[in-house]
Amino acid sequence: MRKELRFGFGLMAIIITATAILMPAPSEWTGGHLGLLMLALVVVAIMLGFPTAFTLMGMGVLFSWLAYRMQNPDIATQQTLDLMVQRAFSVMTNDVLISIPLFVFMGYLVERANLIEKLFKSLHLAMARLPGSLAVATLVTCAIFATATGIVGAVVTLMGLLALPAMLRAGYDVRLSAGVITAGGCLGILIPPSVMLIVYGATAGVSVVKLYAGAFFPGLMLAALYMAYVILVAKLRPDMAPPLPDAERHVELPPSTAGVAKQYGQRALPALLAALKGPRNAGVATGTILRQLLVTLLPLIAVAVALLSIHGNLTKADAVADVLPDSLQSFDSDYSGGDLAEPPADAGGLQEPPADEGGLQEPPADEGGLQEPPAADGLAEPPSTGGDLAEPPGAEPTVAEPAAPSLAEPAAAEAAAAAAPAEVAEAKSAPRGFWIAVAVCAVLMLAYYAMLSFERLEIFKMLLSSFFPLAILILAVLGTIVFGLATPTEAAAIGAFGGALLAAAYGQLNFGVVKESVFLTAKTSAMVCWLFVGSAIFSAAFALLGGQELVEKFVLDLDLTPIQFMILAQFIIFVLGWPLEWTEIIVIFMPIFIPLLAHFNIDPLFFGLLVAINLQTAFLSPPVAMSAFYLKGVAPPHVTLNQIFAGMLPFMGIQVIALILLYLFPGIGMWLPNYLYN
Repeated sequence: MRKELRFGFGLMAIIITATAILMPAPSEWTGGHLGLLMLALVVVAIMLGFPTAFTLMGMGVLFSWLAYRMQNPDIATQQTLDLMVQRAFSVMTNDVLISIPLFVFMGYLVERANLIEKLFKSLHLAMARLPGSLAVATLVTCAIFATATGIVGAVVTLMGLLALPAMLRAGYDVRLSAGVITAGGCLGILIPPSVMLIVYGATAGVSVVKLYAGAFFPGLMLAALYMAYVILVAKLRPDMAPPLPDAERHVELPPSTAGVAKQYGQRALPALLAALKGPRNAGVATGTILRQLLVTLLPLIAVAVALLSIHGNLTKADAVADVLPDSLQSFDSDYSGGDLAEPPADAGGLQEPPADEGGLQEPPADEGGLQEPPAADGLAEPPSTGGDLAEPPGAEPTVAEPAAPSLAEPAAAEAAAAAAPAEVAEAKSAPRGFWIAVAVCAVLMLAYYAMLSFERLEIFKMLLSSFFPLAILILAVLGTIVFGLATPTEAAAIGAFGGALLAAAYGQLNFGVVKESVFLTAKTSAMVCWLFVGSAIFSAAFALLGGQELVEKFVLDLDLTPIQFMILAQFIIFVLGWPLEWTEIIVIFMPIFIPLLAHFNIDPLFFGLLVAINLQTAFLSPPVAMSAFYLKGVAPPHVTLNQIFAGMLPFMGIQVIALILLYLFPGIGMWLPNYLYN
């Protein structure tokens, strides 16, 4: 029997034995014990190879029927069927899940744009001077491509076909090469936009937007730790990652650029400027030189635009405050937004005429009902000297409309408004830190252009056609989500459209590619949605049987501190990652852990970030190390599965270190969501 099978069957035997020992006698079983039995049977069935979604649904339906039968056998079947329908409908109405097929579709389109070969070549040439440059370039390529696609299997397979032969030809150690590819390919489930974070958010009821913001820096930290390990190994053990020979670093120049370099020197910017002013442009068309010069100046233009934008924001004047004089008050009417104000009573103007001088009055009660008042003391124009309806002082007389008297704006009000002190907003000066940053950028630009040769210019152009399109796509999707410009679903639609544009730009968008991408997207989305339906039914059955209450009572009786609970939970998830995949861990065990967090005052967002790093091990830990099997399927025959497993172990240790760092310094994950959304 193979070692993997012996390990799997041994693990199943341990689970069954532990369940039999810890469970009481069948006569003493309660509903909670049935729930724990269901959990153990689900794990064993999944390890035997049964489909996860349908195993969850089958076990959930069976044990739900048992739970309802213990309450009322007559209606147990009807209640079970109703539960199935309600849980399935709740999944269908979950808006968050709409983003999954869109992100997956984006990933399949980007994968088929054939960018990964150009990306890997340009990155390994750009990093040629770093120790272990091929391995570092592989990690960066995996991180970028896995982030853009989110499909671990596709990234590991493509990099196994592309980077593994290149590293083996360069003399790299087989174990190091395999570990770099498998660990780098898993970064896509952590760095947003990640489908795993969407699944966790929908399961735990946590905002996906905050999860994306929180997972950004931990993902970069994990990638940086991988690179630091590779560079350290290349420094200490050059035989495991030898430097690239000069022939591998050489970049062939096009004829036009080679002519300019031969005549005016290797430094790109001075040579292009000299060629533009030289006799007959060194035999090169002016348009060609101008295009090369524009590409050369792109970093300077980008830095200048960014600095100008920052300067504009820093020196932007405050909003002008319109202050009205005390004598002007707005009407509480439809005209309150205008300049019409009621003058004060002591300054004259429109006032209510006194009752004893006539005007509009109520007729005396002793004269009967509703009557027309006599003309002598009815509606009369009060004398102008009596302080009744009089023109305000200083105002010019106005001509009234014959139909109805008009309310003319007092001239005194205009004079008062004109005389009111107006606050003039003064532009602020930029702080000293900004000018220090400008000086640093200027020095960096001078150093960059001093080192920019024509060979490096060609590498920069390769990056422009491979690295920057993917970076812009990722930043566009993440930026719209993190800064609140779009929901995850809307951002996923933007990403799918961007993926289609990339495939079209590289000539890969045709009916066959779209058909295959749609088919694979539907297949993946159906799998995820069925998982959610199975998880919903399973968690409902677990709660009905009292399994959740039993687990909570057991954990609380242990009297753990929050730190001890976090260590215990992460250790359980780490161990579960060996036999199970991340989807099964989230949909089965997260509904058990999440209700316990409130007892220990643990933020579900922070817990989710820890789980996301911890679940990296699910792809690297045998016997269900899917990354290892993906790589083995495309690796040369002499690369064994044991070598791949051995290469993954150091990276699993790095994941544990990243988990500890995130726990000790929670600001790594929590600073950005707190800054943006608190």
